[in-house]
Amino acid sequence: MISVKKEGVILKCTDFEFENEGVLNPAIIKEDDSIHLFYRAVRKGNYSTIGYCKLSSPLIIAKRWNKPLISPQFEYEKQGMEDPRIVKIDDKYYLTYIAFDNKDALGAVATSTDLKHFDKQGIIVPQVTYAEFDKLTKTNTSITERYKKDYSGADVIVMDKDLVFFPRRINGKLTFLHRIKPDIQIATANELTELTPEYWKSYLQHLDEHVLLTPKCAHGIDYVGGGCPPVETAQGWLIIYHGVKNVGKCYEYVACAALFDLEEPQKEIARLPYPLFKPDQDYELAGDVDDVCFPTGTALFDDTLYIYYGAGDDIIACASVSLSALIKELLSYK
Repeated sequence: MISVKKEGVILKCTDFEFENEGVLNPAIIKEDDSIHLFYRAVRKGNYSTIGYCKLSSPLIIAKRWNKPLISPQFEYEKQGMEDPRIVKIDDKYYLTYIAFDNKDALGAVATSTDLKHFDKQGIIVPQVTYAEFDKLTKTNTSITERYKKDYSGADVIVMDKDLVFFPRRINGKLTFLHRIKPDIQIATANELTELTPEYWKSYLQHLDEHVLLTPKCAHGIDYVGGGCPPVETAQGWLIIYHGVKNVGKCYEYVACAALFDLEEPQKEIARLPYPLFKPDQDYELAGDVDDVCFPTGTALFDDTLYIYYGAGDDIIACASVSLSALIKELLSYK
C-alpha cells in the first residue's frame, strides 16, 4: 500500500462572523512557491462565502483575509458558495463552486485574470427536474435504475455538484467533471457559452457515454464524487476523488485515486482498490459531520504532492504523498 503522511490541520474557523461555524474544502493553486487557498467559509446558519489565505510554503499561512473574498450576489447562490476548486487554463483562472439557494445545489463558475477580481459566469451544469431527467434517460435502463435511488421528488431539480475543470484544454476543448449521484461524469465544450439547455438535453440523452467513474470498490460503494483538479503526469491524469459508503450511523468519506488517459481522459487506466487515505485522526472522525476526508486541491513541490481537504466538515487539513510512488502503485492496478 502507498504511504501517505497526515500533515495535520492547516486552517480552523475564527471569531469573524463570516467563518464562525467552519472552514473547509479549499481550492488550491500554486504560483511560483506560493499557494493561494480559497476556502468555503461558513457562518452560523450554514451560510457560505469564499475566504482567502496565502501560504508561503505547503503548511505555513502567510496571509489571511478577515472578510470574504467572494460573496453571493444572485438568487441562485443566496444561501452560499460552497466547495470551490480552481485551475488556470490559458491565461484565465476558473474557480468553480456549488451555488446553493437553500433548495438546489448546482455547479457554477467564476473567472479571473488576477485572482483578485472574479466575474461570475453562472450555473453551467444541467438544470432539470427528476421528471425531466427520467424522460431524457428513459431509453437507458442502466442509468435510470442506478440513479433512481437518489431521486427526491419528480419536481425537484437534480443535484449536480463537484464541478472540477482539468487544468488545460484537451484536444482544444474545456474539459470538466461534475457529479450526478452515484457517478462522476465528464463533459467538454469549446467555450462556456456552449453549455446551453439544448447541450445538456443531448448530453443527458446519452449520459451513459459520459460516465467517468462509477462506484466499484467497497470504500466508495454508495457513490463517488470529484475531488481535486486532475494532476497531469507522463503516465496520465491523476484524479484524486472522494468515495462514500454507509457505515451505519453515518456516511464515511475517503480520498481515492485513479489514473486516466491524457488525450482521452474518459479512458480509465488504473484505480486504487483501497482508499488513498481515510478518516483516522480525531479532527476527521468528529466534526460538524463525522468521518470525513474530502479532498479538493493539491500543490506539487518536487516529488511531494500535498493534498488539501476538508476534515470533519469544519476544518482544513493536509496530507502528503510521493507522486512518483503513487503513480507506480496505481500502475500495479491497471
